[in-house]
Formats: sequence, structure tokens, C-alpha cells
Amino acid sequence: MNNIQTLFEKYAGIAFEKQLAVDDTIGNSNWTVKISEGLIMFDGGYSFPLQVLGTFSHSAQNWLWAWANTQSGLDEKIIENALRLKKYGEENEIDLLTQPNFDFTESELHRFGIIATGMCNASGYYIADYGSGAMLATIYGELPATKSPEVNNEKFTILTAFPRLIATFELDHKNTLTHYLSAKGYSIENDGNFLRAGKGSETITAEFDDLSRLINIKG
Repeated sequence: MNNIQTLFEKYAGIAFEKQLAVDDTIGNSNWTVKISEGLIMFDGGYSFPLQVLGTFSHSAQNWLWAWANTQSGLDEKIIENALRLKKYGEENEIDLLTQPNFDFTESELHRFGIIATGMCNASGYYIADYGSGAMLATIYGELPATKSPEVNNEKFTILTAFPRLIATFELDHKNTLTHYLSAKGYSIENDGNFLRAGKGSETITAEFDDLSRLINIKG
């Protein structure tokens, strides 16, 4: 695995599903951070342990990894996720995970958040905008019950989350769904343009065109 897109597709499904629950809980709440305690807090009394991945400058349009921000004085315990991605990048020759800073776009924050959520088994990620820039962090902890009861149904979640994912990001639909369902514990059978997945008595089938774009998914 030697590029960001491949890594993104590996984790996109499972991390995007988690992120829907995060967004459902936090929404547009105000946030405060207690770096010394490693906590991020939101309106409504929500508080989560966090890991700082890095920061994005709105004016310069660039990214700076937390491990490269020597002026911040961040404790190594709060940048463990960033260091884990750096190590992975070194082992797999992925430049964007090892370069201290580089030109960036705000939309790419979501890709990095998804990769970190998947690789580090976080509960999700949060982009904390502070005016001149934004801090990207992974968050941990159990989320409260979602506002939509049907979201607690695993198959319903997959069948609704995946179409939203592929409408949001450019990725290989078939490859991403295969990784997603595997992460959910499904056994996968690929047959040309068809994918069949099974887990106990549950089944999910999907059809793709010759460019691996999703035509239909059902279960």
C-alpha cells in the first residue's frame, strides 16, 4: 500500500460510518479544548479524549503535522496518532505522512481524518476551526445513542451510509465497499461486476459497472 488514495479507500467505509454518528451527536456545537488534559468538550456536556493530528492554515493553504509543530509544546501522549501515521508512512514510503508540512486544501482534512480514524481505531475525527486555521483531531470514547433509532441497525447503516460516502468522495466503489464490509465482519465473494457479502443470516449484494461504479446495493 503506497499511496494515500489506497489507504483512504481501505478505511473510508468504516470511518465514514463512525463519522455520521459523531456528526449526529456533535452537530454544530461550540467546542473548547483542554490540551493539558487531552480533552475536547462540546455543548450539551459532551467530552472526549482527543489526539491532535495537525493544523491547517487558511491563509497559507498548507498542512503542518502535529509532530512537526515544535513551537506548540504538545506532549507526545497527545500526538500518538500522528506519530503512528508517520511511522506507517516511513515503512510504506507515503510522502504525505512523513513530510512535516505541505500545500493542502481544507477538503483534504476529511480524508486525513478518515484515514486516522480507521488506522487508529478512533471513534471519529473533528475539525476544530479557530479562525486563522483549523486543528484536525481524532476523538475517542463511547458516543450516546443516535437520534435516529434505525441507524442502530447494522445493515440499514451500511445500505444508507455507503451511498452517502461515494456521493461525498471520489473513490473506487467496489474496492471501498469490499474493505467496508470486511471491516464489519462480512465474508466477501466477488463475481465479475457483482459482490455478495454474508454475515450469519444477513446478506448484502451489490452490482457495479465496468468502471467499478456502484449501480445497485441491497440487502
